[in-house]
Amino acid sequence: MTGAARRRAFVTSVGDLLASWNLPHATGRVYGLLLVTEEPASLDAIAAELELSKGAVSTAVRQLDSWGLARVIPQPGSRRLLIEATAGIESLLEASHARARTLIAALRDGEDLVGPGPAQDRLHSVIDLFAGYVAVGDQLLSAGRRQRPEPGAREDQS
Repeated sequence: MTGAARRRAFVTSVGDLLASWNLPHATGRVYGLLLVTEEPASLDAIAAELELSKGAVSTAVRQLDSWGLARVIPQPGSRRLLIEATAGIESLLEASHARARTLIAALRDGEDLVGPGPAQDRLHSVIDLFAGYVAVGDQLLSAGRRQRPEPGAREDQS
């Protein structure tokens, strides 16, 4: 398989994966492309390579930006924007945690609406589930940060 074919297959597979997470396939494809693109890309370049409309790419970029998976870089003196992928799964996990924390706070606001019984048990169970998800994710993120070399640091070649 050629390099271009492998690149297309990768982009499609990322699109399929993110579609399984209920994001549009185009959003996943844009993210896949950004991950394997060395330099920030314009909306036009992304649209051309993926054979998507500029509107579809713009929507995808807004979604990726809201999840922390892409960064939009305005160009001074121009309406042109460049887009690049961010660090990836860490950003996704951090964005997911922020949403989970918001959900936990909203659920806790409802605790005074229920008395002892099945509804209270169910509410506490959901709160505990999301709180556990955030706690484990925070541990993973912290461990990953401790293991990652400082930017610009060279790995030992011995």
